[in-house]
Amino acid sequence: MRGGLTIDNFRAELPALVRLAAPLIMGELGWVAMSVVDTIMVGRLPDSAVAMSAAALAQVLFNTFTFGVGGVLLGLDTLISQAFGAKQFDQANRWLWHGLLLAVVLSALLMGIFEAGPLLLIRLPVDHSVLAQAVPAMRGLNYGVLPLMLYFTLRRYLQAGHHAKPIAFALISANLVNVVGDWLLIYGHRWSIAGVSVAIPAFGVTGSAWSTSFARVYLFVVLLVALRMANRRHDYGIGRSSRRMEWVHMRRLVALGGPAGATIFIEIAIFAAVTALIGTFGPLPLAGHEIALQCASTTFMVPFAISGATSVRVGHAIGRLRAGFGKAGEAAAAGWCGIGTGAAFMLTTSLVLALIPGKIARIFTPDVGVIAAAVPLLLVASAFQFFDGIQITATGALRGAGQTTAPLYTHLLCYWAIGLPLGVLLGFHFKMGAVGLWLGLLAGLSGAAIVLTTVWLKVSKTVHV
Repeated sequence: MRGGLTIDNFRAELPALVRLAAPLIMGELGWVAMSVVDTIMVGRLPDSAVAMSAAALAQVLFNTFTFGVGGVLLGLDTLISQAFGAKQFDQANRWLWHGLLLAVVLSALLMGIFEAGPLLLIRLPVDHSVLAQAVPAMRGLNYGVLPLMLYFTLRRYLQAGHHAKPIAFALISANLVNVVGDWLLIYGHRWSIAGVSVAIPAFGVTGSAWSTSFARVYLFVVLLVALRMANRRHDYGIGRSSRRMEWVHMRRLVALGGPAGATIFIEIAIFAAVTALIGTFGPLPLAGHEIALQCASTTFMVPFAISGATSVRVGHAIGRLRAGFGKAGEAAAAGWCGIGTGAAFMLTTSLVLALIPGKIARIFTPDVGVIAAAVPLLLVASAFQFFDGIQITATGALRGAGQTTAPLYTHLLCYWAIGLPLGVLLGFHFKMGAVGLWLGLLAGLSGAAIVLTTVWLKVSKTVHV
């Protein structure tokens, strides 16, 4: 096959990809489970539509900025993976130290944004009862910014070294921390211990935000311990490597990670924009949107994890080739295996969402009105599952090859120039409401999948050079 790509490449690559992706998938599902549990617990509060709408608004705005700005750290996927592939551990360690320093700087920027965030929130044309709960919830989420950025950095190093199991353990066990925190802080409790009354007031949506932040502190601590153990076991020499900040390294990291972060920002921001627009329709459509968004986010975590594994595998293959002991075709095989695996999984989830949307919505709330608002959105979500799986795994393959600008331009075009205008036209002009806006998302994701697959097809023929 062209570029040295053979069937043997696929046979060798697929098991390796699956071994790396499997614990990452468990971890990503654990990550999104925190948000799902928050939504389910908040959905049991009085006036659940308002509470769920407030949680949705705070979470989507927080995630948009955090994963967008923090997405600059995704440049470490390329740099550390290629260093590991070439067995240049000292170079990988230097990238780790620069990533940690950049994480601190980004955290300071984000915390300043979120401190001023409520000034933006109160100006949105959203029901004031929703804003009254969303503003303190966003402040509660702000406490978890620094540990979250540090966690992102440590995770890039660990998964590049194929240490994915600690990541899965951290994210799954963090759910227990979050569940306990939600139970304690959302509803409020009173006990009598040795004749002494002990009470924890009910903080509602804000309590859920505090619980999430504490769980993120836990995530960072677990990965820090895992990094120390991996370093001791494999003698990566992290403590012996230079910790001096070098501007040439920092500029390269930002130059590579900047477009990757902007791509994540653009993708999440389109959902944030749709959330804000749906908020103008009232609490009920916004609550239904939150349920559909949580479901789509949950299924998305599987190809998202596969995307991360694909980026690492492509980076390793290129690193080996540049060091002189790799084979042509390995990087291309890694990318295509990732794209195919992500697409196959999302075809399955598409079928599930299409067949039982009502039963899925009832998991989140007993409110009949909210369920009715969620069902048509879940049907639209079922239609874009396949395309969402392709576009995110193709993005991962391109990132492993050091190509981070193509996804940025693709998402700008497909989401903001095509998807959002179409959604606004359908939602407002043709009176289709939230469904119209979600149909715009369908158009954007479909276009992105087609473009990015085409780009990877071209890149995959040159990565052996």
